[in-house]
Amino acid sequence: MSDFDVRKAYCMEKVTFYDDIEDTSVDFYVVEQTKLNGETYLLVTEDESEEAEAFILREVRSENDEITYEMVEDELEITALGKVFAELLDEDTDIQF
Repeated sequence: MSDFDVRKAYCMEKVTFYDDIEDTSVDFYVVEQTKLNGETYLLVTEDESEEAEAFILREVRSENDEITYEMVEDELEITALGKVFAELLDEDTDIQF
């Protein structure tokens, strides 16, 4: 899995995701959100530090409209989405992948 290093220059919304398989929860800070080819993606980090490892999550809707998120792991998809997020973020934010 490729991760991103993100330097952020603004405050982010904190969200908690629950992993029912592992029976744990993890807090992420949402850096940015985008839609691509009808799918919604989140760029998230685990902390608000100057340099933080970031991940891309894909929104998945079930047949009964329940929303879950899964990590994007495909290298080509990560590269394409990284370029999209880099364009969306302000010039004070640096993404390296």
